[in-house]
Amino acid sequence: MNQYFSIINRRTLITLIISLSVPYIAYLFEINYNIDLTLISIAIIFPLVFAIRGAFRRREKALEHLSRFRGALKIIQYSFSSNTKIPKDKKNEIDSILIEISDKLLNYLKNNSVNIQSVDQSMNKVEEFINRNDEMISGGFRLKIFGFMRSLHEGLENLEAIHTHRTPISLKAYCLIFIYIFPLIYTPTIIDKIGLDGNHYITYFVVIISEFILISLYNIQDQMEYPFDNDGLDDIKLDNFKINR
Repeated sequence: MNQYFSIINRRTLITLIISLSVPYIAYLFEINYNIDLTLISIAIIFPLVFAIRGAFRRREKALEHLSRFRGALKIIQYSFSSNTKIPKDKKNEIDSILIEISDKLLNYLKNNSVNIQSVDQSMNKVEEFINRNDEMISGGFRLKIFGFMRSLHEGLENLEAIHTHRTPISLKAYCLIFIYIFPLIYTPTIIDKIGLDGNHYITYFVVIISEFILISLYNIQDQMEYPFDNDGLDDIKLDNFKINR
């Protein structure tokens, strides 16, 4: 149940305070006017929707690269396990290396408990293993493994790019600032439509609901753009992409 409240955070509290304060001040000083809110709506909704779509595409790309990464790992594992020239102890060794690669990458994406250089070092152990055991590994088998390693590296580099590079900070800051100042522009217009002698609770309700919707969409985008930390309903279940799940 807590996950359903994950979109409620400190920013939600700030918008709630603003939504309560601005109508109070507007009624206190009898501030009201009538302006077209279309431009303001475009200024907030358009970039916010653009950011949400960008975050969703990042999540879909992450799923694609995770699938490719795990698929390449499994094929390498199958290739070594089916090679009759490699003894069992060596197969166990390469299995341990592949599991280490899988665990380190997923831990890196999930909580930064390891750095990307550590993942690279684990990847390099595959080549070191092949070079140490070249008498058991034919040239054709070596080329086949390196072909799969290419897919492995491509998946790793793409996941690292998604992990490091987020939605432009300036766009997010722009959206957040306009969400915070929206009640300053919106509240006097609502008061003008209802009237200074109208029901004040309607104004409070409309402003609070409008701000809650906007900040909730912003929070959803913020959670979705980094889909690895299990902070949100739509985050990727990384444990499903372990080599041995």
